[in-house]
Amino acid sequence: MSKNNLDLKEKIFEAYSDHVLEHETEPKSVFKFCKKSGIEESVFYQHFSSLDHVKEAVFDQFFDNAFSLISKEKGYDTQPPKEKLLSFYYTFFEVLLLNRSYVLFTLSTSENKMQQLMALKGLRIAFKQFASGLIEEGNVHKQSRFTKHPESLFSEGAWVQLLFLLKFWKEDKSPGFEKTDMAIEKSVQTVFELFDNTPLDSIIDFGKFLWKETFKMA
Repeated sequence: MSKNNLDLKEKIFEAYSDHVLEHETEPKSVFKFCKKSGIEESVFYQHFSSLDHVKEAVFDQFFDNAFSLISKEKGYDTQPPKEKLLSFYYTFFEVLLLNRSYVLFTLSTSENKMQQLMALKGLRIAFKQFASGLIEEGNVHKQSRFTKHPESLFSEGAWVQLLFLLKFWKEDKSPGFEKTDMAIEKSVQTVFELFDNTPLDSIIDFGKFLWKETFKMA
């Protein structure tokens, strides 16, 4: 994609998020959105099919930003899957923090859970592809086919984990969101111990942590 096209997409993302935060409502039509934002409607449709498409693509862009950052880190390619997932989560939530007001509005004002999940549709596709790659890397080191894990099943589990962490982060009131960092560490530890077939201690530890934090945040 050319730099001009990237700049136009960024302009649309910025205009969309600004409108949402300033008016505390989503734009009502592409025509009104484009007129107010100074964007040609024909240009808008070169990149997006609808305003819902923009809403979905914003979270997809958050993923792209986080993945771009971690993939440029020295030694990333040689890191084990567990460290890659940890790096992604920490970086992804740093990206979300820069856009926290928008994220909270989008994930808190939808009329139902299905509408919230629709906003995360693009993110789900991108993240599951990322998780599948990590699972494939882990399976390479398993000698028996009986100990290898199906990528589709475990990538779906990783997506559920990300949804949990999103909810935890939304409700986290700890300084610097340190409780979210703890939740990331413990949940990733649990997932990879499940992956390595030694889950008991980590599941108990993670369960105690969730139980305690759920009551604190209630």
